[in-house]
Amino acid sequence: MSASGNVAGFPILSLLTWLPLVGVAFIMTVRGSDEVVARNARFAALWTSLIVFLLSLKLWFGFDQGEAGFQFKEHLAWLPDFGLDYRMGVDGISVLFVLLSTALTPICILASWESIGERVREYMIAFLVLETMMVGMFSAQDFIIFYMFFEGVLIPMFLIIGVWGGTRRVYASFKFFLYTLLGSILMLLALLAVWYSVGSTDLAVLMQARFP
Repeated sequence: MSASGNVAGFPILSLLTWLPLVGVAFIMTVRGSDEVVARNARFAALWTSLIVFLLSLKLWFGFDQGEAGFQFKEHLAWLPDFGLDYRMGVDGISVLFVLLSTALTPICILASWESIGERVREYMIAFLVLETMMVGMFSAQDFIIFYMFFEGVLIPMFLIIGVWGGTRRVYASFKFFLYTLLGSILMLLALLAVWYSVGSTDLAVLMQARFP
């Protein structure tokens, strides 16, 4: 993988994106009574999210506000025969959303510390997976990668609403899923049309492209 940006050679965006899954792996290995599992899952999720937030502060303070375009760019050849690459990068807007996502995750975990008493392990796993998907979505510089992360957000959100929601949680979760599914299908068709027209999925290339 090649990386460029204000911290040359350090893939901070990939680290921010995938680090929550390390917390997920740890939580899945926790054993003991329900009380012990719940306590350790809470603390593991909290500490993981706090570490990710501190890393996002490094990203924020290292971002050059006077420079236009994408920064902290990462590139890894994925499916070159199809013109698909793993590309990450943030601009002045997306870096703000990355910071917001990493800041809200530990706040949400703390807010649910006492209110979530059942299936705590699964709840914390869902939130960390959600954080991975959100950070990846806002960091993706390839619209196919963006779409995969965007769709990935729906899975933990559907579970959080459907399992730990209010009295009409099942109805709300399916309504959420159906509305987002319809929008996702239309988005996929639009992305495929752009890909066919331009021949690239790189957002930096698409920004310079001329469409009929």
